[in-house]
Amino acid sequence: MLIASGDALIDFVPTRNTEGREAVMPAVGGSCLNVAIGMARLGAPTGFVGGISTDLFGRMIEDHATASNVALDLATRSDRQTTLAFVRIVAGESHYAFYDAETATRSWTYRRGSIPFDTVEAVHVGSTTLVNDQGAAETKALIADARASSTISFDPNCRPNLVKDKPAYLARMAEFGASADLIKMSDVDFGYLFGDEPYQQRASALLGQGTSLVVITRGNNGAIAWHAATGQIEVQAPKVEVADTIGAGDSFQAALLFALHKQGRLVRERLKDISADELRRALSFAANCAGLTCTRPGADPPWSHEVTWSL
Repeated sequence: MLIASGDALIDFVPTRNTEGREAVMPAVGGSCLNVAIGMARLGAPTGFVGGISTDLFGRMIEDHATASNVALDLATRSDRQTTLAFVRIVAGESHYAFYDAETATRSWTYRRGSIPFDTVEAVHVGSTTLVNDQGAAETKALIADARASSTISFDPNCRPNLVKDKPAYLARMAEFGASADLIKMSDVDFGYLFGDEPYQQRASALLGQGTSLVVITRGNNGAIAWHAATGQIEVQAPKVEVADTIGAGDSFQAALLFALHKQGRLVRERLKDISADELRRALSFAANCAGLTCTRPGADPPWSHEVTWSL
């Protein structure tokens, strides 16, 4: 099984009403839930770990995840409200306003011993859950239990408007990065975390601390990856008609993990020995899945029957 642990929320994505005025449309989202949905839709057995409300929006999340074949038996249900995120597109980038005080996602508690990690191939973590102290602490406890047998995947998916103490946040992201076997981040996240530092310099430092694979996505410029043994590999982004970029990075992450899983390269020791050809195929597959997600509004990653290119 593959697991994603973290945020599940409702995005209010921009649209237009029949009069052409600005409006918003509710859509299930949350970076880590999106990753779980993306992996499950492609055909991997997938579970989600995190907090989901029992309110109206929580039931929307439950229905959406279940319809996408994501197992929710490891999720924590509560009567706390669902996190809401309002999205605006500025210069092609998605900007978010979060309403996340005392929500089900924010108050999630990891239940020790509840996950049979010896049956879990990989655990993905990241995003808004790691901004608050409780979410970060619970995720650290989960990783501590998982690391013995499961590959750890990490995407910081930074949301600067939620960060109150940037130095502390940077230190926290560095700590999570140090525990990860696979790190993926966007070029925007990289700039927030590392400024103008050259990509390769930071990738070398991350590989030097024990990470096997570092990937940076760059929108229309494709993705570039560094592997401890294979070296540097770059793939192009597909040319698509973009509706919006919401969930594109999550779709990339899900498809990358799925592709590594299908090639038998997701287990930690097998990931260390991946060939350049295998890694290039996985990255290209991920870029194409992200491109397809960009063609429709909201976080809507592809299903296996929509992916016509060869793995």
